[in-house]
Amino acid sequence: MRTKGALLWDFHQPWSVEEIDIGDPRAGEVKVRLETAGLCHSDHHLVTGDIPAAGFPILGGHEGAGVVIEIGPGVHDLDVGDHVVMSFIPSCGTCPPCRSGLRNLCDLGAGLLSGASVSDGTFRIQAGGTDVTAMSLLGTFAPYVVVHRSSVVPIDPAIPFEVACLVGCGVTTGYGSAVHTAEVRPGEDVAIVGVGGVGTAALQATALSGARRIFAVDPVEWKRDQARRFGATHTYPDLVSAATGIAEATEGVMCRKVIVTVGRAEGADVGSWLALTAKAGTCVVTAMGNVLANDVTMNVALLTLLQKSLRGSIFGGANPQHDIPEVLALYRAGRLDLDGMVTREYALEQINEGYRDMLEGRNIRGVIRFTDADW
Repeated sequence: MRTKGALLWDFHQPWSVEEIDIGDPRAGEVKVRLETAGLCHSDHHLVTGDIPAAGFPILGGHEGAGVVIEIGPGVHDLDVGDHVVMSFIPSCGTCPPCRSGLRNLCDLGAGLLSGASVSDGTFRIQAGGTDVTAMSLLGTFAPYVVVHRSSVVPIDPAIPFEVACLVGCGVTTGYGSAVHTAEVRPGEDVAIVGVGGVGTAALQATALSGARRIFAVDPVEWKRDQARRFGATHTYPDLVSAATGIAEATEGVMCRKVIVTVGRAEGADVGSWLALTAKAGTCVVTAMGNVLANDVTMNVALLTLLQKSLRGSIFGGANPQHDIPEVLALYRAGRLDLDGMVTREYALEQINEGYRDMLEGRNIRGVIRFTDADW
């Protein structure tokens, strides 16, 4: 099938929308016609080189929602016409991490940036005769994807596609960071550092979990205003003012939980995040920096003496087959405001504009809406 997609041909280059060829589904795979795709910061990490891929060109995109249009051999639990969400980490259900309950750490995730399909190790996408690496084995910056069953989650067809695409990564990651990794409890004081898409989802989940005070930290004034709309009780433009304000509000106790959801994590900030964290509190890092960076600045003695915990979190510790439908059920029940998180919609050709808006703080989350011209 010939269609078009947004490709990256080298580091620090814009996305290029051009013709690509997508193969047919093989054993264990399905073909999905996408309606929407989310513009997540993780795809920008490909542009900067913070996340290395196996090679160029790369078809970006790892948040998507659409309709199954073709079923490959061996897929018996999906049908043509099903509404589905792409899970940015596959979940096979049979590898040791999956069997132990860590389905967000499925062993299939080791191949996310290889471009080679789970089914047989070949490539499903070509551009000009060249194999294309699909982000997270998905490549949702194209109106069609051929993906393994382990990356697909069926959803209620009543869910709007512009909302559905967000739960394949950002919303579920933020929600799970609060509910699963931080384990926010009623009455706790919580800080959310960075209130973009992931941070806003974490903020809402924190409020839903019964937090007493929620301190949101972000340099963009508009995002701080939005954070109050989503449940923040206090907002600050930087870590210094946050430390002062939180100390005053909590009489020096600080936050039982701190959830870091900045667009790009810097090792020099770890000590400042821990400074917001109470004695025996937990600081959860749900943010990516350069995967080759090893420099971290923190006081190890205080980590020990004050018995703090520093935890990483990928996909919010979620089981995608369970948590994605659960998050969408909360949305349908009016408990999570996902409509309000979609700031703007873009055509595929506007993808670079969408990422400029994200980087300049004008979006909580942008969404690509595919049209008849794309299909």
